[in-house]
Amino acid sequence: MPEIGTATATMAAQERATQPRTIPSWLKWANWVPTLITFVIAGVLWQVVAWTNPYVIPTLDAIVETLVEDAGMYWQNFLVTLLEVVVGASGGIIAGFLVAVIMAEFQIIERAVMPLVIIIMVTPIVAIAPALVVAFGFGMIPKFIVTGLVVFFPMLVNSLAGLRDVDPRALDVFQTLHASRWEIFRDLRLPGCMPFVFAGLRIALPLAVVGAAVAEFVAAGQQAGLGSLVTTSAAQANLPVTWGAITLLCVMGVALIAILALVRKRVLWWADGDIVAKG
Repeated sequence: MPEIGTATATMAAQERATQPRTIPSWLKWANWVPTLITFVIAGVLWQVVAWTNPYVIPTLDAIVETLVEDAGMYWQNFLVTLLEVVVGASGGIIAGFLVAVIMAEFQIIERAVMPLVIIIMVTPIVAIAPALVVAFGFGMIPKFIVTGLVVFFPMLVNSLAGLRDVDPRALDVFQTLHASRWEIFRDLRLPGCMPFVFAGLRIALPLAVVGAAVAEFVAAGQQAGLGSLVTTSAAQANLPVTWGAITLLCVMGVALIAILALVRKRVLWWADGDIVAKG
């Protein structure tokens, strides 16, 4: 028996050795060269405009210089905005998913609540933010609420679509086996809605950065966060600092999307392709 096991392991190792090694997708030139060319062209055009009219946008080297020289200031404001994004988005994601679960189970609640949700979501967040500042002051609470609101709707819509996108044949099997409502949710609806949840997250996380920045624009009295830094530096016509803060907001959004993609690859390894967000 040990000899058989050893022989099997040896054969498996030989098969792995003879298999051609696949090149990671990020190393294939066809995947990154077009993006590199696009960024180079955009950078050249940016520099031309900056040299032609420096009062419109600063040069790229000026932006990099201020990011390096004032790294401490940027880092402090970056952490403030990141805290707003993490706390606000977490609340909006959890609330959106829980409301979607309730609506999927009880359609009468959906008919009662969805019109109010739509009214809130079509109201410009820039109009809601000042009222929240008046109600809660210039602290972190209105920023958390604004960030949570912009995240709530895409999570609700995508989660609700996923919870209802159930294979009728699988549902019939569960009902034939007299599965409880909780068992149907846990073993059928919840796994099936995960691709939709991640599609909602892919929309919601960049919106969370936008929501936090907008809240900081309105509640500029706190003088903290990248959004507040954009407002104050623009008022002083300090364009390098303004665009440095905007650059970090972009970096934050891209980093969140990249982290989400890695998590999705780990969690949804069984899913074929991406589920398109439904709205």
